Amino acid sequence: MSQQIPQHIAIIMDGNGRWAQSRGLVRSMGHRQGIEALKKTVKAAGTIGVQYLTLFGFSSENWSRPVEEVSELMRLLRMYLRAETAELHRNNIQLRIIGDRSAFAADIQKLIENAENLTRDNDGLVVTIALNYGGRHEILTAASAWAKMCVDKNIDPDLASAEEYFPGFLMTDGMPDPDLLIRTSGETRISNFLLWQCSYSEMIFTKTLWPDFGEVALQEAITEFNHRDRRYGGLQTEGAIDETGQGSIS
Repeated sequence: MSQQIPQHIAIIMDGNGRWAQSRGLVRSMGHRQGIEALKKTVKAAGTIGVQYLTLFGFSSENWSRPVEEVSELMRLLRMYLRAETAELHRNNIQLRIIGDRSAFAADIQKLIENAENLTRDNDGLVVTIALNYGGRHEILTAASAWAKMCVDKNIDPDLASAEEYFPGFLMTDGMPDPDLLIRTSGETRISNFLLWQCSYSEMIFTKTLWPDFGEVALQEAITEFNHRDRRYGGLQTEGAIDETGQGSIS
């Protein structure tokens, strides 16, 4: 039986530092290898048939890391945007960046703008990278914008209005919510990533460190996803496998 491919996969890319330290290398080497894992995963997602791939690249809390590490991350971000934008475009991939880009240097902001403009009309895989992003901040910003709209347009700010308009103010407007959230490195938390959007996502926490992630690990996660019974708060579906390994129609 063929597998169901998740329409939207989100990934928290974690474990670069531990990958380097386990090999006696400096942390920057882990980040560099993480870029290679990013490229491999984007390629694999497109080949498998994923439509949306959203990656947590740099959180708003990451600025508190040592200056040298942040500088290296910014260097790698510049390198990735310069080297990969044309390749993404050739492969009909659309690149989107979410998060507060105002904190980045002007040249990085320009590279982001150029990459988005070049790939905007591509209709293949949509790759979204979250940079200087925080889920709580996104929700608060969206709530503020929704409230302002209600005042400006004299709309009653009730639940019906919120359900209709609020998602349109999120940074992921126009994208479906993730079907599957993967976090690498063995950590079992979502670290302020897509808090609204992942309310019904299946979550897989793999011990694989991000630099070792690629096509095989992605396919393993999709296989696990296909063993899940997605109920969205409802009852277990007929024939699904329960925790005892027995089918259930309860």
